[in-house]
Amino acid sequence: MTSIETRAADAVPTITSLLTADAVRTRARMIFDAGLQGKLDHFTLKLDALPVCAAYVAETIRHYYPTLKVPPHSRWRHLDANGHSWADRLGDRLSTEPHERAHQRIELAITSVLLDAGAGPDWKWRDPVTGRDFARSEGLALASLEAFRDGLFSSDPKHPCRADAEGLTNLSADRLAAVFQVRADNPIIGLGSRAALLRRLGVAIAKHEKIYGAPARVGGVFDHLRTIARNGEINLPQLFQLILTTLGDIWPQRLVRDGVELGDTWEHPSIDVEGPTHNLVPFHKLSQWLTYSLIEPLQEAGFTVTDVDALTGLPEYRNGGLFIDMGVIVPRDPALLTTPMTPDAEAIVEWRALTVALLDEIAPLVRAELDVTAAQMPLASILEGGTWAAGRRIAKEKRADGGPPLTIISDGTVF
Repeated sequence: MTSIETRAADAVPTITSLLTADAVRTRARMIFDAGLQGKLDHFTLKLDALPVCAAYVAETIRHYYPTLKVPPHSRWRHLDANGHSWADRLGDRLSTEPHERAHQRIELAITSVLLDAGAGPDWKWRDPVTGRDFARSEGLALASLEAFRDGLFSSDPKHPCRADAEGLTNLSADRLAAVFQVRADNPIIGLGSRAALLRRLGVAIAKHEKIYGAPARVGGVFDHLRTIARNGEINLPQLFQLILTTLGDIWPQRLVRDGVELGDTWEHPSIDVEGPTHNLVPFHKLSQWLTYSLIEPLQEAGFTVTDVDALTGLPEYRNGGLFIDMGVIVPRDPALLTTPMTPDAEAIVEWRALTVALLDEIAPLVRAELDVTAAQMPLASILEGGTWAAGRRIAKEKRADGGPPLTIISDGTVF
């Protein structure tokens, strides 16, 4: 894979070049290389701890997937967290017609992922099916499934299980709060930001009717993909870039360069390149998580999804927390672990970039531990089996609340 930084010297990277998985990997590697040289201000790297970390991840995979048949990292595992199938929960509201079912699965995946960013330690969701309380990612997934089932994102009461432009743009924070069981004694981080994110999703798909249809619905992207698929194949990096370019406007306004909304893109001094992308490092975490979550709906619809490993590992607090808790990423100042920081803090950007690069580094070590090939266990499966689960596992071992090793101030649209 050719990096955007290693092309001809006269090819100065453009702003739009940051809207690719290649840019995420390349820029993260630049910060990783600075770490190897001891040039980072906030963290050092202890790569001699990486084999022990890989063994811990491999042990976690064996525990959860003893056959070593690990699905790709996606939202679908969380949607089944209460022991009941998401499909059973939707019941006869889930279409049996293959194309409409694909529309619905894509809409459920995208809305659920966009509602996923950290809930905080104090929020829980009581499942009416089991009577059990669920927190964090599982609670958010099940609450989003309930919202989808109840028609919060649809403008058509006769077809509640859909997400269309009109339904999304009319979504209120109060309606979302009711389904998510938010109260004074059950607070959630960034409720208003989440509702605003989905409203902007409605606006964005309406602007791109050629991709999402007219009237626009989120699952309309499936019809577009059917027209561009070659020999029944859909290239995952191309799908990811399509998501970034058509849905870039949904994110809270952060960095805007040359009129391009860059979303989950931040600044770090190690990115010393010429031109308008100087100091910029993209992550696109939720967009990548969303794209991974579309693999299974597309496969069920009969497509082969190719080039899955071109996407990167996800720079979020479970994967990143794993490397801190296992002593691979070490803060120069221990006080960093108790200092509240926002996503734009240089230390957080540094940590996330190191996480992306280290996920590439640990993948072959995990495969060696399990005696599997990259084809048998791609990066998406290592994340699922995997580094995310191992990050949660060690967090519970080290901290009573199971929270991350860093204190992140989130608005509910990054992590």
